[in-house]
Amino acid sequence: MLRSQQLLRRTVALARAAAGRGAVRSFAGKAEAAEQHVEVPLPMYGVAGKYASALYVTAVRSNVLDPVETELQQVIGAAEQNPVFADFLKDPSVSKTMRMKAMEEIFGQTKFSDVTKNFLAVLAENGRLSQLQRISGCYSELLHAHRGEVQALVTAALELSPAELEDIKNALRGYLKPGQTLKVEQKVDRSIIGGIVVDIQDKHIDLSIDTKIKQMEKLLAEAI
Repeated sequence: MLRSQQLLRRTVALARAAAGRGAVRSFAGKAEAAEQHVEVPLPMYGVAGKYASALYVTAVRSNVLDPVETELQQVIGAAEQNPVFADFLKDPSVSKTMRMKAMEEIFGQTKFSDVTKNFLAVLAENGRLSQLQRISGCYSELLHAHRGEVQALVTAALELSPAELEDIKNALRGYLKPGQTLKVEQKVDRSIIGGIVVDIQDKHIDLSIDTKIKQMEKLLAEAI
């Protein structure tokens, strides 16, 4: 677990005051593990995707897939609860050396895995700590794919009944491959008026009344 807010504030101050001390080695150098071939289960794109993929490969080699996911979420949670820490991570005026020192001071005192500690150090060194939440999200997607879990987001104007949700799940299972399991998250958005919107894998299925109204308005406008 992360220390208290007092520790975080003190660490940030120490990092700024001691910017010239110490250095952090590269992610590969500190988190080196057996060099077995690792297949990334899902193509990831962009800066966050590339970092998440590299983290996944290293976590597989070190057998710490689940702990790394939990630890990243703890860091994000600490930033959400502590504005001083959050601002420090995002502040572009803070030098790389200061960020690296802060990571050493804060997470060197935790029971985090070496993979997570080293990865955070690399993000600090490369000025990518502001991308941590996106990277964590991409990493979680990779873990879902690794476990054979397919995530689906079902958006409705009102909360669906258990029977309605089960009917939707049964329909969505047709998108699954053998060995995959379905994980459904439900979201309420009154702006869609009625119907549902489903996002599953790379598919966006919009059956909302709001969209139907807009489509009808467009047809009527074109007919005039």
